[in-house]
Amino acid sequence: MQIDWSAYGAPGRYDELVAPNGGPRAAARKLMCYLRELDEDDLGLRQRAADLAIRSMGITFTVYHEEGGSIDRAWPLDIVPRTISRREWLRIEAGLRQRVAALNLFIDDVYHEQRIVADGLLPAALIASSSNFRRECIGMNPAFGCWAHICGTDLVRDEDGTVYVLEDNLRVPSGVSYMIENRQVIKRVFPEVFDSAAIMPVDDYPSRLQELLTALSPRAGRHAEIVVLTPGIHNSAYFEHAYLARQMGCELVEGRDLAVLDDDCVYMQTVQGWTRVDVIYRRIDDEFLDPEVFREDSTLGVPRLMRAWAKGNVALVNAPGAGVADDKLIYTYVPEMIRYYLGEDAILPNVPSWRCCEPQQLDHVLAHLDELVVKTIDGSGGYGMLMGPSATPSERAQFAEALRRSPRQYIAQPLVALSTVPTFTGRSLEPRHVDLRPFILSGPQSYVTMGGLTRVAMREGSFVVNSSQGGGSKDTWVVDTEV
Repeated sequence: MQIDWSAYGAPGRYDELVAPNGGPRAAARKLMCYLRELDEDDLGLRQRAADLAIRSMGITFTVYHEEGGSIDRAWPLDIVPRTISRREWLRIEAGLRQRVAALNLFIDDVYHEQRIVADGLLPAALIASSSNFRRECIGMNPAFGCWAHICGTDLVRDEDGTVYVLEDNLRVPSGVSYMIENRQVIKRVFPEVFDSAAIMPVDDYPSRLQELLTALSPRAGRHAEIVVLTPGIHNSAYFEHAYLARQMGCELVEGRDLAVLDDDCVYMQTVQGWTRVDVIYRRIDDEFLDPEVFREDSTLGVPRLMRAWAKGNVALVNAPGAGVADDKLIYTYVPEMIRYYLGEDAILPNVPSWRCCEPQQLDHVLAHLDELVVKTIDGSGGYGMLMGPSATPSERAQFAEALRRSPRQYIAQPLVALSTVPTFTGRSLEPRHVDLRPFILSGPQSYVTMGGLTRVAMREGSFVVNSSQGGGSKDTWVVDTEV
């Protein structure tokens, strides 16, 4: 039996594929035309084919347990793509370029003159109290003045269709490999649609990343020796570390494979002996990078690595200290940063936010906890947050106590009614909430992926899209509707 699209609906919400009148949005026309010819059995067959492809390709992610153990799981992919018109995407792309440019200027300012503080736009205490501010990076000068070379920016759309920036990920953003692999799987599932629709490609990301890393090499004019530094196989993003190293044709290394020798250069141990390394795409946090500078007990990093970086003998991507702009409290100032550093209004707005460190705003948050989402400023993965509208009175009371005790550690936002996309539940297509993480590369030139990683809350009514908490993913199609 064919799918009854008249029964599909997301009342009061913005659906990415289906317009309010029940017809397809412009970017989804060819996809919807194809889907209307399928029934539940056809969709089930294609979903099983996608699941089988994921298992055979070894696409996994790691989930940690409270007991300290971990388990690898097959990557969750729903076969119905999310579509966006190329015309709309060009505006989003411009907004992302603008935002990351301002953030890089901010980071460079923080570790040099701190003009934004001197001019009264940002309190000095805000920077000094950030857990990601690295005093060891003061005065450092990474190539091209760029600190956050790779950024993953989370976007959401509300019920009115407005696209907002939910947060910036500037330390070690992950997910790009799943974006690329999702596309490879969906090409197998819906080859007919790819033959007829003008879907913009995403598989050029590894080559763009390699071009960026090569440009950062301190030994210009020579072959750049690039490595991907991973914490190891037990890291939740290890699949991505290995995938990107393989796609770029460079070595995947752990800290024990590298050493800084007497010339303050970094070398990699190979079967032929020591080989000098020019660029390290590091996928470990700042505090584990160099036990002589940060955590003394770290076995993941490389002693004297910061010295080699300070002397310009190796490029570190992203640069240590870039995470100062990853603080969710700093996030609330980004529109002001854009005006301050670029003299422009923000193209993409922030989600309205309350800074709990400011007494009046804290009072508002405490009075409206049942309406708001409260987040820790350095939380990730959907952990350490309160979903006020669905929380119990006891949970809200506990958070209220934490807010009064450590207001600097929290911000609050309204619960955005995330847009939806038809999602196969095993029986039918139903609306499920989604967000989107595009990836931005910055260096001599900037580059934005044509789309990104769409994450989907698989449970009905849920807004939690994180894979570690039951979320899934979708392929994201940027479609040129004028072709």
